[in-house]
Amino acid sequence: MSVIKVENLTFSYPSSYDNIFENVNIQIDTDWKLGFIGRNGRGKTTFLNLLQGKYEYSGKIISSVQFDYFPYPVPDKTLLTEDVLHEVCPTAEEWELMRELSYLDVNPEVLYRPFNTLSNGEQTKVLLAALFLNEGHFLLIDEPTNHLDPTARELVSAYLRKKKSFILVSHDRNFLDGCVDHILSLNKCNIEVQSGNFSSFMVNFERQQDFERKQNARLQTDINRLKETAKQTSVWADRVEASKIGAADKGYVGHKSAKMMKRAKVVEARLQNELEQKFNLLKNTEIESPLKILPLEYRQERLIAFSSVIPVYDGKQICAPVTFEINRGERIALEGKNGCGKSSLLKLLCGQKIDHSGTVSKGSNLVISYLPQDTYNLHGTLTELAQNSRIDESLFKAILHKMEINKDQFDKDISKFSDGQKKKTLIAKSLCESAHLYVWDEPLNFIDIYSRIQIENLLNEFQPTMIFVEHDKAFQDRIATKIVRI
Repeated sequence: MSVIKVENLTFSYPSSYDNIFENVNIQIDTDWKLGFIGRNGRGKTTFLNLLQGKYEYSGKIISSVQFDYFPYPVPDKTLLTEDVLHEVCPTAEEWELMRELSYLDVNPEVLYRPFNTLSNGEQTKVLLAALFLNEGHFLLIDEPTNHLDPTARELVSAYLRKKKSFILVSHDRNFLDGCVDHILSLNKCNIEVQSGNFSSFMVNFERQQDFERKQNARLQTDINRLKETAKQTSVWADRVEASKIGAADKGYVGHKSAKMMKRAKVVEARLQNELEQKFNLLKNTEIESPLKILPLEYRQERLIAFSSVIPVYDGKQICAPVTFEINRGERIALEGKNGCGKSSLLKLLCGQKIDHSGTVSKGSNLVISYLPQDTYNLHGTLTELAQNSRIDESLFKAILHKMEINKDQFDKDISKFSDGQKKKTLIAKSLCESAHLYVWDEPLNFIDIYSRIQIENLLNEFQPTMIFVEHDKAFQDRIATKIVRI
């Protein structure tokens, strides 16, 4: 066991005037299973890069361990998986690789296939297995769940629970609860470490915020009272001072005036102390500003009907026949393993040309808002996107601002946004579209925990008719009124 010490760490990018980190001091035990959380854009990936020595900074990072990073870059994906993994962990024996893959329910035959023929989920699993075979290394795991279906997430979470010596960046609450024993929280004004999983962290965080809100209310009451007292004391002191003119006993009046001035200074000191206490409260409050959506009311009960639908790729049926209806007010979650056709069904529903058998029946004049899984087509400014999408630009930017995208980002090309910011852009665009049906394909990839809660609150308040694919179990449990398993 050793420790990673961060002392007075201060860092900003050369193109920025604002520090991302300023005088950060933390200590991390290398035996911890550490979950790393925080809003999009706060600097989680930057912090991992600083640990790896990728940027210049002021302060100190002291560590005796070697850091490995996931996702691990694979330069040549045409190599056999076995050869790729031997580059990742050159000292590991084949039997050790086999053992780790069995823990993750990966067929060992993948070792003898080209790496690029593995699914994204399989690539994630085999790289994690290899990285954990580098004995004595400390693993920095950056959002591993984006290509994992619910079953795979449970497997990987259980796998990580048996390991140690890692920092895990994830926004999946259930995933974090299943595998970490400490939380590193990147807050508005500081970084803090707490023992426990994500749920215990949130209980403590909300308890602290509730205490500070009550303390803030009490101090505000005291401050108002002290301001009124100070005002009265000042008036009385002025009156006593004025009464010295022509007074028979100027000594008595002067003594009385001095007492009043002393009292005024005491009140002023107390007021200043209360203000300083108030200033130190609620600096880390995460405000989930309420969002709005304006769904259209469809005149009929049924919007969509799938009857024995099977998407077909290269002449192959990719799932069993799917039959279900989407009725007004329902929020349907499509559930199933990666590659079973969930996204294909959503695309069919939206009118995209995909080979299939069976029928998809849509109500007439049905207005659909579609949020795709991929963000690679996003480019141009937010203004251009709003104009091309025929949505209200002011509302669009207001929603993004409520989702913690700073206004200094608004004039940048969207292609330069972080992955989380790109996803928030697609969500904000969909929220600006008045529709009978909202079709969302994995909307929460890269989205921070606080924004997920914000979106959940929105959907539960306005209850739009929607169908979605989302592997975040906590989100699905709160939102779905019906689950269709593929």
